[in-house]
Amino acid sequence: MPLIKCEDAAFAYDGKIAASNLNFAVSEGDYLSIVGENGSGKSTLAKGLLKLKSPYKGTVSTGDGLKQNQIGYLPQQSAAQKDFPASAYEVVLSGRLSSRGLSPFYSKADKAIVEENIASLGIGPIRNRCYRELSGGQQQRVLLARALCSSTKLLLLDEPVAGLDPSVTKELYSIIESLNKERGIAIVMVSHDIHAAIKYSSHILHMNNEQLYYGDAEGYINSDIGKAFMGLKEAL
Repeated sequence: MPLIKCEDAAFAYDGKIAASNLNFAVSEGDYLSIVGENGSGKSTLAKGLLKLKSPYKGTVSTGDGLKQNQIGYLPQQSAAQKDFPASAYEVVLSGRLSSRGLSPFYSKADKAIVEENIASLGIGPIRNRCYRELSGGQQQRVLLARALCSSTKLLLLDEPVAGLDPSVTKELYSIIESLNKERGIAIVMVSHDIHAAIKYSSHILHMNNEQLYYGDAEGYINSDIGKAFMGLKEAL
């Protein structure tokens, strides 16, 4: 059973339909990249998957034991978020907020999960540093660790490498690939990097305010929409 599924779904933004004709599913171990031009509805769809937006029509459902608050989310960062005055540890710990229920305190289990993800992302040496003093790559590692504290099943990543230099970008892609292949975590990534999307993804969803393609990455390479989009990106 899929972790998350869209059936004939559509979402509106600012009173207009921004993403429609959505019919796709994400299962355990999948790596789905959502691609398309700016303004094509990718981020609107991401908010819909998180239930931050209700469908204008159709349905978005979760299954295979996945609860809505168990989707790990790494959002695009605003300038204010990058300047957040908390330690790296505190940011990662906040990923356990949804698991606390009515308790005002973090449990030993919560803190153990935090320590595990700090270790797995290699951010132990910066755990006590102020988040706003970290480099862009370090901040993204911290946010990825935070997302992992929310979910061991599905991560939704919105442009996770935006603004990073090539070496840090390559490193972050490698970490995400490892989480997918070695830990079996399903990945849904909003991306402008079409070549990385094809390299790492099992599936591609191409948006232009509606679903134009959904299927495996190899099929996308050979599709008309895939050839046209890759050609456009290479020309730019």
